[in-house]
Amino acid sequence: MASNLLMFFYALVGVCLAIAAQESFKDEENPARIGTGIFWLILAIIFAFGNFIPKKITGFLVLVIGVLALFKQIKVGTIEPVDGKHAAQFAKKLGGWIFLPSIVLAVVAICIGSFTKLGGQVAVGFGAVISLIVAMVETKAPVKMVYNDTQRMIRSVGTAGILPQLLATLGAVFTAAGVGDLTAKLISGAFPPGNRLFGVILYCISMALFTIIMGNAFAAFAIITAAVGIPFVVAQGGNPAVVAALGMTSGYCGTLVTPMAANFNSLPVALLDMDDQMGVIKQQLPIAAILLLAHIILMYFLAF
Repeated sequence: MASNLLMFFYALVGVCLAIAAQESFKDEENPARIGTGIFWLILAIIFAFGNFIPKKITGFLVLVIGVLALFKQIKVGTIEPVDGKHAAQFAKKLGGWIFLPSIVLAVVAICIGSFTKLGGQVAVGFGAVISLIVAMVETKAPVKMVYNDTQRMIRSVGTAGILPQLLATLGAVFTAAGVGDLTAKLISGAFPPGNRLFGVILYCISMALFTIIMGNAFAAFAIITAAVGIPFVVAQGGNPAVVAALGMTSGYCGTLVTPMAANFNSLPVALLDMDDQMGVIKQQLPIAAILLLAHIILMYFLAF
């Protein structure tokens, strides 16, 4: 049942992407409207029918997306801006209730994920659908407005929206290719193990730096933990549970300061239409440095 529900929610995502494709094809003012429309259409097909398409064909479609990006055939195009006057009126009318859909999404997802066997992904899917219904009832928004805002949000995000999926895939490929083992040999040769504090510092900083490069702490975790965490910290007597937990969150310190983490740092810039492309990262940099130092201290005193 859970797998069928998950396929249903992926199909819904595919429908939203297909809407973005249709509007991109219709955007005659966009000089790259064909390439942009094909980009969203390919993503719609992969999300909606990914389980039924042979892997080689899916891989070919991903390569087509890469070629479109290489030749700059994916552009946002002309998007109707939000009606500022209308938005201001609704914001004043709703007040704090404007956050109700977000709260509903979180509560529904946590409840379904905690008290059923459907899994976290299905729980988030239910939360998203129910919060959308709540938002439509609360604002009395017609279906046409939902349609327009859906395609506007997806097209505004642009190619940054697919970067997290590609980076996660890259991490799996790196791990399968044995990059972790190779990195372990290189680091062991340059920094012989034997000092707990040095090992903790090396592990936490390596997690942050590798996450900056890959943009995904999950991808960095498997490689750096095998290469640094186990030989330099766990092998010195570190508690594996504490080392792994703090090692993972050390990676998130790198997430805060890299444009490769598109869903955290690039999407807000696109959605808020910020002039400074690095504005989010600049604000997060001091917090990331403090958090990384805190991780080093906590791991050294809690893991041993």
